[in-house]
Amino acid sequence: MSEWRRSLAVLYDDGAASAGEIGVGLADLGDIVFLLPPTRHAERLRPVLENFGTVVPLTGTSEGDIALARDLAPDAVVTYSERMVRKTAELAEALGLPSHTPEVAATVTDKIRQRQVMRDAGVDKVRSHPLGSPDEWPKVYDAVGLPAIVKPVRGGGSRDTYAVTTAAEAAELLPRLFPEGADAVYTVEELLEGVPSAPYGDYVSVESVCTPQGVRHLAVTGKFPLLKPFRELGSFWPSHLPADVLEEVTDLTTRALDALGVRYGITHTELKLTADGPRVIEVNGRLSGHLNLMSRRVCGVDMVRLGGLLALGDTSRIPEFDYGGRVHFLFNTMAPVEPCRLEAIHGAMDVRQVDGIEGIRPYVRPGTELAGGVMTTPLDVIWGSGADHAAMLAVLDEALPKLTYVFALPDGTVREATAAALTDVSEAGA
Repeated sequence: MSEWRRSLAVLYDDGAASAGEIGVGLADLGDIVFLLPPTRHAERLRPVLENFGTVVPLTGTSEGDIALARDLAPDAVVTYSERMVRKTAELAEALGLPSHTPEVAATVTDKIRQRQVMRDAGVDKVRSHPLGSPDEWPKVYDAVGLPAIVKPVRGGGSRDTYAVTTAAEAAELLPRLFPEGADAVYTVEELLEGVPSAPYGDYVSVESVCTPQGVRHLAVTGKFPLLKPFRELGSFWPSHLPADVLEEVTDLTTRALDALGVRYGITHTELKLTADGPRVIEVNGRLSGHLNLMSRRVCGVDMVRLGGLLALGDTSRIPEFDYGGRVHFLFNTMAPVEPCRLEAIHGAMDVRQVDGIEGIRPYVRPGTELAGGVMTTPLDVIWGSGADHAAMLAVLDEALPKLTYVFALPDGTVREATAAALTDVSEAGA
């Protein structure tokens, strides 16, 4: 008689964990069934996913997907992709399994709705207003004022995210946001001004686990300065914040999660450090990108596996993060904002020889066409550690000039740039 094994349904798409990370992280928890939407990414990764479990396409309808889930009868439903948070909540509710409720899932994936809920609860009062067409700009300006930040209602990675500081900038941006015939909705929010924080970023994130017993914060993640306009260069543990600011940050995060009604799963909350204290940038109802690579390497904690345990209803094995007395980092070299083709990469072996560098992984192969734009598009991830925060910065200062990328531009010219130049946050480098 065969031994009974639990099964986990993973709604997979491009997201915070790779196919391999999910397959390895969940392997000992049960049999994996990957439920795939009809996206190019999911179809491209299908052969990889088939190495770790059964692959089943979603039907494309709510009724069909629920019927499919009931037929499969998994013991857990989980996702690591922002795009699949709502569908995961829908199926989990239909099956009576732990997850976000559909209402919570809709709120944490809708920036307009999220702001309104937090505002109504008195948690955070960032001015914001939806923008559905250029004609609505005067009403938006009256509600929010300038400077402001414009971003899509759904999505991440700084996709189509812009700062607007003058009326002239707004007039130039609006036609690009709404090309003829385009149907789009953005949220416009007051642009939060961070306190001077160099050489670190003026924002942090909080990685939390929510259960019916309450909120547990696993880590406060320090950030490197943003590359203009809002491209993220990486993270480090522990953060550089003093104890009193850490307490303010975690307290605000707890209140935000409570207001949004989050009761189950891993969350990633970003906060701006302002002169008036921390302010919520946004709450994400799923694992943060790159976090699992960092947690496994630094603390021996597999966040994908933790997400699977929570989806199975097991809240008894929430780990403590131990950094071992060092400062650990992940750093990304950013692609150029202009369209180009990556021709070559030089110096990766030299980077690996730098004391404190523990690894480098390219994300883009030579020959790849890069679309350009303001979205956070990493060319690589570099990881390592230092004895303290100053040592961490010294490691990067030594390593980044050794790595060179070669790009072919649309006009036929060739441009070489070091990782140091591509991540220069000064006025000249941005």
